[in-house]
Amino acid sequence: MMLGGDQWIADHIFAMEGHQWVLREAWMTSTLMHKGGKWLSAAATLMVLMLCLYQCRHGKDRRLRWALSYLVLAIALGTGAVSLLKSLTHMDCPWDLVRYGGERPFVGLLQARPAALPAAACFPAGQASAGYAWVSLYFFALLWRPAWRWRGLAIGLLAGIALGCAQQLRGAHFMSHDVATLIVCWLLSLGLYALIRGYLQRPAARPVGARA
Repeated sequence: MMLGGDQWIADHIFAMEGHQWVLREAWMTSTLMHKGGKWLSAAATLMVLMLCLYQCRHGKDRRLRWALSYLVLAIALGTGAVSLLKSLTHMDCPWDLVRYGGERPFVGLLQARPAALPAAACFPAGQASAGYAWVSLYFFALLWRPAWRWRGLAIGLLAGIALGCAQQLRGAHFMSHDVATLIVCWLLSLGLYALIRGYLQRPAARPVGARA
């Protein structure tokens, strides 16, 4: 963002599309990736929640129960934090900017936004959070099946990259918006994992009256 990489990438995409966002309403990017990706992530999250509730009531695998609880919380934290940040940063999407056929000037992340400009909520990338929130699968695997951790990480990264790139092709986000989303989701997933792992590694409390 600070070195102009966002604009360099967006300029090439915009030029490739004939200096207009022709993929903004295209079926592949708008319906399949934007809407479909969001619903797929929501359906997967609901499935994890149902598995978590089942394990809490009937499951006997303590590690799986905690791992599923972690995954539900991590996904909720990642997507929720990104949504909150979007409402606080007030940054425009590329398609809103004069440089790309819009009507608004570019206002940087730490710059004061003119009061005359309409509200904006494009940073970080909310759509990409539906994919990048699943990088928590890496830590889910560490809690339950460590050998699966790299496959879990690959799922989250590939999902986030796919949804993020589709939005960049539509003119909805700059590259830094997606990178920021990944950082937020990763750090929150890591922090929650550290808390739960620390709790699970604490020695069990000794019953009152038990002999040493």
